[in-house]
Amino acid sequence: MDTVMRPMKFSEYRYWVRADLYRCTGKATLRAFLQNILLNPGFKYIFWMRTSVYLKWQRPLFFPLYAIARLLLGHYEIKYGISIPFLTQIEMGLLIGHFGGIVVNGGAVIGKNCYLGQGVTIGQVNRGEHKGTPVIGDNVYIAAGAKIIGNIKIGNNVAIGANAVVTKDVPDFAVVVGIPAQIISYKGSEGYIERTDY
Repeated sequence: MDTVMRPMKFSEYRYWVRADLYRCTGKATLRAFLQNILLNPGFKYIFWMRTSVYLKWQRPLFFPLYAIARLLLGHYEIKYGISIPFLTQIEMGLLIGHFGGIVVNGGAVIGKNCYLGQGVTIGQVNRGEHKGTPVIGDNVYIAAGAKIIGNIKIGNNVAIGANAVVTKDVPDFAVVVGIPAQIISYKGSEGYIERTDY
């Protein structure tokens, strides 16, 4: 996976923001951007997260803008109940469907076109066989209240059901539900992950 934890050109930053916006609305126009930066809490948080990453690696001249971006991100973290460290490795096309109670450990790795529902936790295990944080593939749908814990791998095109607790690897195209999560089909996330043709 490409990582956002590196210097980024403005053209790259712009493309990532457009990809996130397109996932929200199916459009990447200035009007859609203005509507969502004002009215969509999930996109607003993602925008300031991406902006903080971009500005972090710029020349010292940009430090005041970086400081403002970090302050705004911190404000929205408290306001909307979303806690995702801004240097977390999250690929483009992130969509936060409904804000509130979302916690992602900074050591997690999340692929392209991930959907995060409200109340999702992507967390760390501090001991045992699965000590560490999850690696999540591309086109993964994570429904409301789901928990993904420990050094496990979630494959591509996976759907994780509401309130599922995932503590073991999940193969590509699996649909998992329950506590602990069990595979119920291999229909994957098709129909849940949309607008990926940015």
